[in-house]
Amino acid sequence: MILTIPNAVSAVRISLIPVFVWLLVGRDDPTAAGLLLGFIGATDWVDGYLARRLGQVSELGKILDPIADRAAVMTALLAGWAAGVLPGWFTLAVLARELLVITGTGWAVARRGVRIPVRRVGKVATFAIYFALPGFMLHAGGEGEFFRWFAWVVGITGLALYWYAAALYARDVLALVGRDDSQVSSTLRDNEEPK
Repeated sequence: MILTIPNAVSAVRISLIPVFVWLLVGRDDPTAAGLLLGFIGATDWVDGYLARRLGQVSELGKILDPIADRAAVMTALLAGWAAGVLPGWFTLAVLARELLVITGTGWAVARRGVRIPVRRVGKVATFAIYFALPGFMLHAGGEGEFFRWFAWVVGITGLALYWYAAALYARDVLALVGRDDSQVSSTLRDNEEPK
């Protein structure tokens, strides 16, 4: 099943990422870029909810949703750092975690044909990062001190949870290393990518 409403939502979220970059870098409008990124982040749950509610869960959807999340977060980090609206150390800490999780889960899929199960803490961390980044952008756009403090509180909390979730995912991947294919749980094979 390719043409589904949830897949269309994921595709729209992905298609908005270049618009975000244009707003932030091309137009130098961190406020508009932050609002759009907030929208992309706020709609993260919509595709999964619709897939389950409408009975339209698909293999493509299980791939598109994490691609939308990873692409949005990584693009926001790189563009925000290049535009000078995100702190460098924060950007590097989130990027390092993203690369670690992508590498580990990529290995699990390539070598074992499994997707590591999503953990709730990973979803909460992704949600926090999704809202910290627009907070930094709104503050850079002159929208007030509230957004700076919001970005830092939510960002530090999200970053801590992000790395905690990464440690749990690393444990899951390491548990697969010494197993042969008959020992790999079939329940791992049907889950979506980690957040």
